[in-house]
Amino acid sequence: MSSKDLPNAMERIRQAAVRDKGLRFTTLWHHVYDTENLRRAYFGLKRNAAPGVDGETWRHYGERLEENLQDLAGRLKRGAYRAKPVKRAFIPKPDGRQRPLGMTALEDKIVQRTMVEVLNAIYETNFLGFSYGFRPGRSPHDALNALYAAIITRKVSWVLDADIRDYFGTISHEWLGKFIEHRIADKRVLRHIKKWLNAGVLEEGRKTYSEEGVPQGGSISPLLANVYLHYVFDGLNRSAVAGDPTLIFSPNTIL
Repeated sequence: MSSKDLPNAMERIRQAAVRDKGLRFTTLWHHVYDTENLRRAYFGLKRNAAPGVDGETWRHYGERLEENLQDLAGRLKRGAYRAKPVKRAFIPKPDGRQRPLGMTALEDKIVQRTMVEVLNAIYETNFLGFSYGFRPGRSPHDALNALYAAIITRKVSWVLDADIRDYFGTISHEWLGKFIEHRIADKRVLRHIKKWLNAGVLEEGRKTYSEEGVPQGGSISPLLANVYLHYVFDGLNRSAVAGDPTLIFSPNTIL
């Protein structure tokens, strides 16, 4: 598959997702281990991001890029790819608390970013219009503009500002897996998502595991978080908005 073919492939997936909202996709993995797609993902990463447990940097990996990508694609294709634990550090928050930040190994970032592009073709057809957080072509400024337009064009009685405490750290792996399986039936995709969730966290030389949470800093974590919120909150949100035209409530918007 060439770089020109990828947009067409993603558009075909998107169209299939639009035509049948109940369709479960069974053959997606070949898009993930395609070398050209992996290369696009590599060049989409931040150049100066801190390395993960592998110590690998973007620039060093790129010195033998084609050889490295061929090797990575081969391991993905034959099932020899292994997810690495996320290196955790903490950064201070304005309120004095510590925010955990995960530093993902470079190859995990590449594969995750490639998978996100594939899965976005499906889930962007499911996510609702008032959802803005961590979505392609959308930003917090877009959410603020939508809120402003709603306030000045409609009679708004009240605005609810809500936050989910430690959301990324408390997502249930079990329920997340069930939600993803509503649309994804490719066992290799499901298996690798589980690999990332179960890879553990390395903090001060000690590795820990949990049945909850998606590591902040991973390329795929925002998408998984949005999938979870879509099934948990967006249906309720849509019903509430339909029932009360003065209600503005966007729990899937992260500002």
